[in-house]
Amino acid sequence: MSTSPNCKYAIFDAHIHGVNFIQQTDGFHVLLREMDKARVEKCVVFGLPVSKIWSEWENEEPNYYLSDEGRCYYYSLTDAIVAQAYMRLNAEDRKRIIPLLCGFSPVDRYAIKHIERITSLYPGVFKGIGEILCRHDDLSNLTYGQPARINHKALFPIFDFAARHQLPVLVHQNATSVGRSNRLSYTDEVVEMLDRFSKTTLVWAHCGVSRRVKIENLHEVIDRLLDKHKNLYVDYSWLVFDNYICPNGNPDPNWIEVTEKHSDRICLGSDIFGHFETLAEGIAKYTPFLDCLSEETRDRVCMLTAEKLYASTATIGN
Repeated sequence: MSTSPNCKYAIFDAHIHGVNFIQQTDGFHVLLREMDKARVEKCVVFGLPVSKIWSEWENEEPNYYLSDEGRCYYYSLTDAIVAQAYMRLNAEDRKRIIPLLCGFSPVDRYAIKHIERITSLYPGVFKGIGEILCRHDDLSNLTYGQPARINHKALFPIFDFAARHQLPVLVHQNATSVGRSNRLSYTDEVVEMLDRFSKTTLVWAHCGVSRRVKIENLHEVIDRLLDKHKNLYVDYSWLVFDNYICPNGNPDPNWIEVTEKHSDRICLGSDIFGHFETLAEGIAKYTPFLDCLSEETRDRVCMLTAEKLYASTATIGN
């Protein structure tokens, strides 16, 4: 097995999309091969709840939500794609992959019916819910229907379902809007859900960050919320790591302090989707930051927190 020399630590990758924005995938056997190269021992995998339209006026096929101005629409088959790929693995390989389900509209009050149906169709496969795409830079504007938000009434029965079955829920919800930097416009919606569903474990993807969302002293916001809400977890993935935690490969001392304090509720994620050849590169970027942590904190952030969140959870429908 060849590994990247920059992948210094064994990792539990808590944020991988099994498909891209047109629902293509290299397949989980390829994923497992790339996991070996990247020293990823286990990973959390889910689909993409929206699919990109190839518009009539576009000559070039899109493969990302920002490829062109075409819209996106909710695509429930994404869960079946993930489930079928998982079921094609042998028993040993399945132990390394933890599937979540996400193929529903978060503004549809019938969304809970999809969860009930998909877990009935694929009993024993899914171990959580997400990534639910709520407030999300340009993707919110490109997706058909009303804008999704974490405190939409359609999600209430889903959070209840997750609490009953002790399932983590991974949600993308910007902390603020693109045009209101530093005002935390949408963070109150997260707090409302944490308070209303105090028995539901919420994983806040990317600590509330996405493109063109700028928040001063984000480390203080995350520290304060983790102090107050014991049902809140965060993942260090995508732009929050690149722009805040370790900009230009230089670990921020404030984020090191927050990580040391809350390591039992922080995990890492590559946030790749569908094609997995960049996994080792995505994991290697964490090395300078992980080098700065204590051994105990590093073990939690790299492996133990995600293990507690996902791998120790019972599957739905067994």
